[in-house]
Amino acid sequence: MECRRENMLLYAVTDRAWTGRQSLLEQVECALKGGATCVQLREKELDEAAFLEEAIQMKQLCAQYGVPFIVNDNVDIALKCGADGVHVGQSDMEAGHVRELVGERMMIGVSARTVEEALAAQAAGADYLGVGAMFSTSTKLDAHVLRYQTLKDICSAVHIPVTAIGGINEENMMGLAGSGVDGVALVSAIFAAEDIEAACRRLKAMSEAMVAG
Repeated sequence: MECRRENMLLYAVTDRAWTGRQSLLEQVECALKGGATCVQLREKELDEAAFLEEAIQMKQLCAQYGVPFIVNDNVDIALKCGADGVHVGQSDMEAGHVRELVGERMMIGVSARTVEEALAAQAAGADYLGVGAMFSTSTKLDAHVLRYQTLKDICSAVHIPVTAIGGINEENMMGLAGSGVDGVALVSAIFAAEDIEAACRRLKAMSEAMVAG
């Protein structure tokens, strides 16, 4: 699947910390109904078999909505479930090596915090970048907050799509306007919401305004 800039607009990153009233799959469907433009499955605790089963189900769900399905970190699971892409961090597998494993069909996302990392990822074959953390976040306690200017410099330096991530919510998202970013990747702003579908409708409209600004 081709990586388009509009896929970055409202990029939903899963976190099962807020499951209970709904399953993770039900939460993701609510996000898709609300306008999520990309879904990344992030699992740190599940064993491989459960992870794969969940990935297969989520891939099918995303396909129904015509939205790219990305697996975080695990190239093996991404290949087995037929994911549209895989996302890797700086401490994970290098993008060029990932490309050798997944071929040209699958999109590759890479986390970047500096212009140098961004350019290296682009040169190695990354299709998009996740840049952050833009604000303090409870989902990654070791993440250092990035300056707005750094985000702007990265967006200016690369020609591939960029999504901002880390602590972004309805209160602070518009602070990213003018940076050149193509959208936002959100965790708790989506999955901790009381009404995920309604939250996604608001967040998507806000992201469109932020990108245009």
